[in-house]
Amino acid sequence: MSNKEISDKAVLLANLGSPEAPETGAVRRYLNQFLMDPYVIQLPWPLRRLIVSLFVLPRRPAQSAHAYASVWREDGSPLVALSKQLLAALQPQVNVPVALAMRYGQPSIESELLKLAQNPKLREVLFIPLYPHYADSTVTTSVEEVKRVVLKHKLDIRIKVLEPFYQHPNYIRALVASAQPYLADKKHDHILFSYHGLPESHLKVADPTLAHCLQQDNCCERPSEAHATCYRHQVFKTTEAFVQLAGLQEGEYSQAFQSRLGRNKWLEPSTENSLRELAGKGVKNLLVICPAFVTDCLETLEEIEMQGQQLFKEAGGESLTLIPCLNSHPEWVKLLVSWSNDFTNILAAKNL
Repeated sequence: MSNKEISDKAVLLANLGSPEAPETGAVRRYLNQFLMDPYVIQLPWPLRRLIVSLFVLPRRPAQSAHAYASVWREDGSPLVALSKQLLAALQPQVNVPVALAMRYGQPSIESELLKLAQNPKLREVLFIPLYPHYADSTVTTSVEEVKRVVLKHKLDIRIKVLEPFYQHPNYIRALVASAQPYLADKKHDHILFSYHGLPESHLKVADPTLAHCLQQDNCCERPSEAHATCYRHQVFKTTEAFVQLAGLQEGEYSQAFQSRLGRNKWLEPSTENSLRELAGKGVKNLLVICPAFVTDCLETLEEIEMQGQQLFKEAGGESLTLIPCLNSHPEWVKLLVSWSNDFTNILAAKNL
């Protein structure tokens, strides 16, 4: 029996998830699980059920299935396949068992946590939500699912959760290293940081002061305890740290938010509008980086590289180049290995 098999510690990585197939039925099941999560659509269950059943599930699954089919790989969903590659790169270098789960779809957090718990010596699990920035719809829902599983199965294990790492020096270093070949070719006119969007209401709900986020001028620049759970503040900090390390100059970059859904007011500016405006201002060759994602997925490969490319060209641009996500970049793997092998000393982590 290996040291890993008798370890009293383990690591569980969690990403968002994906439909099991690029087919309408599979996408419908996935969207139903995803959108009925109260941390995603923050409305009472009856209203959430009404919106999802009447306005999303009748048409959206077929549209999304077509989008998924356009990026589907021989080994499955890009997000799941690339996450598995990351896991494979980690496992030989980590001193404890390490597993991978998806918040929605398979493999589930419940199934992977129960597999780890089959080791009778297991006492502590480092849970790593693979999201650099805090949001209830990513981090909180994943942590709450872990809590639910622990309580449901009466698991006698401690859970340590890695905090959002949006400005961790080694995360920024990995991000810049992954982008460096694209930055170095000097063929681009501009770089756009495109982050996943959020409804503004999510920021206000997550604000512990109930009076800071989007309720004060320059709220993201004003010191506040709200920043610990403010997605907008944290993405600004990621861009700021990247720009400083990469040596970008003012005017060479901008920031936007993608992936809107529904009619609520979302964070501005939108990526779609930014692509049109940049092309209108004479930008011809655009780089786009998506730091909210550590793994390439539908939102990067289809929404940005395909739809974004078409939109940018129609608006007068010539080329849009997507900088790949971290995926299994050596610097990203190195950082995850360091956290996994010494998680008892991680300062940016909390116990559940």
